[in-house]
Amino acid sequence: MKIVSNNSELDSLVFEWKSLGYKVGFVPTMGALHQGHMSLVRLSRSDNPKTIVSIFVNPTQFNDTKDLEKYPRTPEADVSMLENEGVDLVFYPEVETIYPDKNLHEFNLDGLDLPMEGKFRPGHFDGVADVVYRLFSMVKPDRAYFGEKDYQQLKIIQQMTKDANLPVEIHSGDIIREADGLAMSSRNVRLSEDERMHANQIFAILKAFDSDKFQNSPKQGEKYLEEKLNAIKHLKTEYVSIVEDETMKEPDSLLNDVSYRICVAVWCGDVRLIDNLRFVISNNY
Repeated sequence: MKIVSNNSELDSLVFEWKSLGYKVGFVPTMGALHQGHMSLVRLSRSDNPKTIVSIFVNPTQFNDTKDLEKYPRTPEADVSMLENEGVDLVFYPEVETIYPDKNLHEFNLDGLDLPMEGKFRPGHFDGVADVVYRLFSMVKPDRAYFGEKDYQQLKIIQQMTKDANLPVEIHSGDIIREADGLAMSSRNVRLSEDERMHANQIFAILKAFDSDKFQNSPKQGEKYLEEKLNAIKHLKTEYVSIVEDETMKEPDSLLNDVSYRICVAVWCGDVRLIDNLRFVISNNY
């Protein structure tokens, strides 16, 4: 496994691979890797002869400098995990490599950046779209892989890729969970022992939600979920949103045989956790 930090080395290796006809898969990460990331690596390796993983904690997507400072960094463990998974190249750039200029690229995100994360983290998705665009431009992958835990981010990256007319296929991977249901996240290591014991209730409450009861009033369903989550020790909801799976728009009612998704951001102590769950109304009234 090769580790490179500059664009020229990266470009040389990718050019060599593509000249030999190899397809390149790409998994962008911010490090502090876990099995959720590894599941994306395995998807890439199953689809492509060559797989690149980037590790870059992107400062432009943090609207809170304290959150950026607290973001976990485990470089040695990350490299070991990636080598064990058979990754071909790790791109480990410095900030100056990614941002030789300070001008953010602008994209038509079709309003996907406005609700939920966009509402509570202003500027976040501008930074996400820009850094992924820059990484795609440097890595030149044929396929890129993102997890569904950050579902709104996934939809925005799909839209950015389409708007910029980039020749990259965007693939998604399922949410990988701990044995008790908590979605795997690099932030989970910041939970105290007692907070960790209660954090699994986020998924438990989403999973137990009876969407049929709120078919005509999804807003009431959101309120119900907020109350259930807020009743758990350490938990405080930032948002609960029921959206159409494809458009990310909030529906006035839930239609049969349409795919929806409950998206939540929940504070557990001073750690912000996000999760989502897809569901389909399948009853017949």
